[in-house]
Amino acid sequence: MMIGAEVRALKDEEITVELVRLRKSLLTMKSKSVTEKIEDTTQFGKVRKDIARLLTERTARQNTDS
Repeated sequence: MMIGAEVRALKDEEITVELVRLRKSLLTMKSKSVTEKIEDTTQFGKVRKDIARLLTERTARQNTDS
């Protein structure tokens, strides 16, 4: 789980790479939940919140660059 300070410290390219990684992870977790029992279902929310943090930071940077 990432915190806001960690997200702000990332470069633009790192944010994009991390978003791709987290989205793949979420897709993998969703497909696993269909085929087998997931022990820690809180991971879904944690990954979604990390994605939201990264998207929020990316949008904030785009708005300040304009």
